[in-house]
Amino acid sequence: MYDIILFDLDGTLTDPKPGITKSVQYALGKLGIAEEDLEKLTAFIGPPLKASFKEFYDMSDEAGNQALEYYRERFSTIGLYENAVYEGIKELLQELHDQGKTMFVATSKPTVFSIKILEHFGLLHFFKAVVGSELDGTRVEKNEVIEYVLSEIEGHDLQKIIMVGDRKFDVLGAQKNGIDVIAVAYGYGSYEELHAVKPNYIAQTVAQLRGILRT
Repeated sequence: MYDIILFDLDGTLTDPKPGITKSVQYALGKLGIAEEDLEKLTAFIGPPLKASFKEFYDMSDEAGNQALEYYRERFSTIGLYENAVYEGIKELLQELHDQGKTMFVATSKPTVFSIKILEHFGLLHFFKAVVGSELDGTRVEKNEVIEYVLSEIEGHDLQKIIMVGDRKFDVLGAQKNGIDVIAVAYGYGSYEELHAVKPNYIAQTVAQLRGILRT
């Protein structure tokens, strides 16, 4: 039985696809790169954005920083609201809250944006704290985010804590910190990606996620 649950945000609690892909498209356009296929940009959902700009568009460190700045121009005012809560998530959070579970959000998205999104959808009150990356580029790796959350929990028993996320970064970050992890396959990590990193559980749906967390 898990008493403390860490949730990723993008692809786990909410579907951020329109806002992220359109904001990436906007950033690329400002750099003179025309990318019409938004589906191609779903790969940006999950991992740290600067690293994705550098990897997928062969950018230098400087160009990656500039792309991230342009991305935030649009995302901070428009993109973060082009989002939707997955069906069944609010009910699941309410059930877990009523059971006395302690819940955190652990995300690579900047904390300030994450809080605004959770407030917008009426989910913020379910969580003891929201921990994300910083706008200055620190604490962007998922293992660092999880490590920080764990440091805030006094006298924690790692066997009572579990991470829930949709990408391999969530699984690997949890494993590095010695906690169990549920990979959700309804998000943006493929089944092959998730299966390869060997999470403790894979949930295909929110209903399956509920079943695992209730055991």
